[in-house]
Amino acid sequence: MNMKGHILAALREQFNNWEELLAGDEQIADLYTLGEWTTKDVMIHLWAWQQISSARMESAVLDKEPKFPTWVAEVGEDWEESADKSNSWIYKNYHEQPWSKVHQNWKDGFQRLLELGNKVPEADLLNGDQYPWLKGYSLAFILIASYDHHQEHYDKLLVWSKQQGRMQ
Repeated sequence: MNMKGHILAALREQFNNWEELLAGDEQIADLYTLGEWTTKDVMIHLWAWQQISSARMESAVLDKEPKFPTWVAEVGEDWEESADKSNSWIYKNYHEQPWSKVHQNWKDGFQRLLELGNKVPEADLLNGDQYPWLKGYSLAFILIASYDHHQEHYDKLLVWSKQQGRMQ
C-alpha cells in the first residue's frame, strides 16, 4: 500500500472508531466529557476544523486557492493563529444545534474529506511545495493533522467513558 493509501486507511479507521463510540447512545451528546464541553460540542469543534482541511483538499482537486467556510471570516484574520478565539466563536455560534444535525454534519464532512483525499494524486499529496497557500506543508500533513486532532479528542472521550463505566 502506498503512503496515500495508509493515510486514508487510518482516517477511515478513525471514522469507524468514532462511530462505534457514539453508536446507539443518544445521551452521550449531552454529557460534559471535557470540562465545559459536551460530546456534542467536541463534535462541532471537530466538524468546524474539518471544514478547513476539506477546503484545502478541494482547492488541490480544483487547482485554485482555498475557499474557507464563512466562520473563518467572522473570526477574523488571526483565526488560525488564535485557536482559542476560533474555538470560542465556534462554540458560541453552533452550540445550540441539535445532536442529530451535529452528528450528520460531522459524518458528511469526514466522508467528504476522504473523498477529496482519494482524488488528489499521491505525488501532489506528499509534495510540500505543490501548493503555495500551504506555506511549505503538504496535503498529507493536513490529513495527518486531521487524524491527530480527532485522535486527541477520541482518547479523552474514551478515557472519560471508561471512568464513567460506560465502556469496558
